[in-house]
Amino acid sequence: MTHSGWIHFGCGLCAPTEWTNYDSSPTLRLQQLPLIGRFVPAGPYGRFPKNVLYGDIVKGLPVARGTAELLFSSHVLEHLSLTDLRKALRQCRLMLRSGGVFRLVLPDLEFLIDQYRIDATEGAAIRFMENTLLGRPTREIGVRGFARSWLGNSQHLWMWDYKALAAELSKAGFNRIRRAHHNDSGLEPFRFVETADRWEDALGIECS
Repeated sequence: MTHSGWIHFGCGLCAPTEWTNYDSSPTLRLQQLPLIGRFVPAGPYGRFPKNVLYGDIVKGLPVARGTAELLFSSHVLEHLSLTDLRKALRQCRLMLRSGGVFRLVLPDLEFLIDQYRIDATEGAAIRFMENTLLGRPTREIGVRGFARSWLGNSQHLWMWDYKALAAELSKAGFNRIRRAHHNDSGLEPFRFVETADRWEDALGIECS
């Protein structure tokens, strides 16, 4: 049974039925079109589950203010520009009720920099750019290149370490901010959305 107060945004293909799942992928919108949606090609990992709803956290999800009990996002915020990240955090704060919990996980810039520093090989810089998804090995042009970029949205736009993101969360009105690890919340619902591989060598944060 879906709980309307458990909000999972940027869910991708991970859409547990216990949570209300949102994603802002253009591919999702196309796949949900009447009649022709079933003919829209799946991405490399498959089609979006039928219980995924379209929603853009930057513009605001269709969730009443102060009604969300739990929020979760996994490897989403690094795909936002700095300005959009701040808008998204404000939207999260507006949705969350008093005492509600927001857990998030994303790539850890500090960890990736440390890995770069200890890598003494000539390929260190290339691996850093690949691991951060800040660089592009090729530049596709033309209609096909534009469509792939628009539909894929795989590029990272802004990377974070704990100190910087904790400061942004505090400015947005969150408190009790701490580092988080896989399944350490003590709240059973998060076990439905947290997968261990997404937390490996990543930055996790919990706040209220």
